[in-house]
Amino acid sequence: MDLKSAFGCHSTPFTREVRIGDHYGLPFFEQAKDGILRALEKRSSAALIAAAGSGKSTVLRSVLQSLPEARYATHYVKCTSINKRDMYREVARVCDVPSSGSFPVLLHKLQKKFEGDLSDSGRRPVLVLDEAHDLRPDVLGMLRVLTNFQMDSRLVLSVVLAGQPDLGKTLNRDDQDAMARRILHYATLRPLSRDEIAKYVEHRITIAGAHQCPFDAGAMDALYEIGRGNLRSTDNLALESLELAAASNLKVVGAGQVATARKSLWPS
Repeated sequence: MDLKSAFGCHSTPFTREVRIGDHYGLPFFEQAKDGILRALEKRSSAALIAAAGSGKSTVLRSVLQSLPEARYATHYVKCTSINKRDMYREVARVCDVPSSGSFPVLLHKLQKKFEGDLSDSGRRPVLVLDEAHDLRPDVLGMLRVLTNFQMDSRLVLSVVLAGQPDLGKTLNRDDQDAMARRILHYATLRPLSRDEIAKYVEHRITIAGAHQCPFDAGAMDALYEIGRGNLRSTDNLALESLELAAASNLKVVGAGQVATARKSLWPS
């Protein structure tokens, strides 16, 4: 029997395709989002530093959807380990700025673009750099040049850096002091507790259409112990456990299915 039929779901649970309105509301997620929004409101920059799979992308999406289009011009870049010139070319591309020319030429074009956002439409530019832990230190350091842009003695551009803990280590380097001082708010995300994981799993199976949660107490404990409170690991474990249970025509998922799912997902 397939998973959806076995558990009465109208959609496959625990996938990454979740609407913002369907995300499980965690107070510390809201705190992270609100801190970033306050920094942007003050024309400053912010950083979101969190482990892989901890919900960073969810918080970023929530931040972007909370910024009124009438007031903010947002530009999103997914970072890679590239040099300064190529990084500025990528920023230019997402900002619809011609990306040809030398580094100083690109810098001048971007300055005019961001100043135009502000002067022509009153929209304050926000540059979101996701996976910023992949940025080379010299590239990250040069971002302060963008945050130096001023118009009428006021800062023009706000930057949101989002990445894994290595980003925090890079920003703590002595040669990154100038960039670090541009950041008004540092947001972090912690692993979920056992109770939070149980409520999260119940929420995810409910929004998929199930009338009751098929995971018993032992399965919930196993999901927490194996997944260590990490959302992505929990999603993967829960989905694989449901698949295993459905294949065996089981209506209840126990610790045994979760343990087997672990071996299937992470054989070592």
